[in-house]
Amino acid sequence: MKKETFEAQKAFAGKKKPSMLRRCVGHDYTKRQIYLITMVTEGRRPLLGHIVGKSNAPKGTQEAPHVILSELGQQVNDEWWATSLHHPEIEIIALQIMPDHLHGILFVKEQMEKPLGIALRGFKQSCNRHYRQLVLGLPAVPYVALATQHTEQTEQAAPRKNRCGEDRTHGMLFARGYNDRLLLHSGQLETWLHYLEDNPRRLLMKREHPDLFRVQRDIVVAGIRFSAIGNRFLLDHPIRLPVQCSRHLSEAEIQEKVKEYLAAAQKGAVLVSPSISPGEKAVMRAAFDAGKPLIFLQENGFTDLAKPSGARMDACARGQLLILAPWEHHNEQANIKREQCLMLNEIALHICKNE
Repeated sequence: MKKETFEAQKAFAGKKKPSMLRRCVGHDYTKRQIYLITMVTEGRRPLLGHIVGKSNAPKGTQEAPHVILSELGQQVNDEWWATSLHHPEIEIIALQIMPDHLHGILFVKEQMEKPLGIALRGFKQSCNRHYRQLVLGLPAVPYVALATQHTEQTEQAAPRKNRCGEDRTHGMLFARGYNDRLLLHSGQLETWLHYLEDNPRRLLMKREHPDLFRVQRDIVVAGIRFSAIGNRFLLDHPIRLPVQCSRHLSEAEIQEKVKEYLAAAQKGAVLVSPSISPGEKAVMRAAFDAGKPLIFLQENGFTDLAKPSGARMDACARGQLLILAPWEHHNEQANIKREQCLMLNEIALHICKNE
């Protein structure tokens, strides 16, 4: 298959510029709902604390990964948990502060007069006051008064400002906007809580294995250009086997395929698949659980700060996994198209050719 054919398929990924700050279109942000909120510091500066421990240390031990909050980080912690005092309609469920960002879970338990974004803006403004006092050494003046202050130096420098006339480079703790995710199905809250708890360990893993978690761009295999996360040396393995199973297989036939592919992996083959049909998913899941090396193809690409989730992150740290994406990242939640499925399966075949 020609490279130009694959380049043309990038259109499937959507034409909107990727943005993790986009709100959910059509959602009523005043109604009852549970949210996962993420905010990052301006410039991703590690102002909120520092991480200590070892990624492989057991929970509950002194060396278990955890964040030691700075004085500013402690103030941010206190402001988050005080949100319910200012907005009784909101119940705070959890918070994980990292050196340069935070994840928080909150529950809008009853109808709000104003959208949730108003409450979150108030939280950020309170954090900004602590930032200006603790980091910039400015007096603790009310927000409105501070918004109208201009020094001769800032007027001459003409810094970038927000709608309140504030210097965004030096007067704001958090970057503009935030990311929110809506709780939509059973088990999602438990997944979120685990994700927050596991954040320090994941960060330490990234620091201990930087090459395995950095998004790698412009990797060319068999004339196809990819972005990737994980162990790219799996592409150099002499035996690469595409996993392709008809979606019409019975359960018994699927189990036979699982045995067949696991036997090949046991002999040293690297399994390659987009894992689309039930049989392909069963094979790749069984091989993953058995610790066998895998190359996984996915339709959606990576943002610059993307990282694998859950057990995939541990697999990347072990060098067991490589995730490849031939197309650009998009935020839209859309079902994969038949043309994309066919394309990914054909890409798997090309990756496995010993050319």
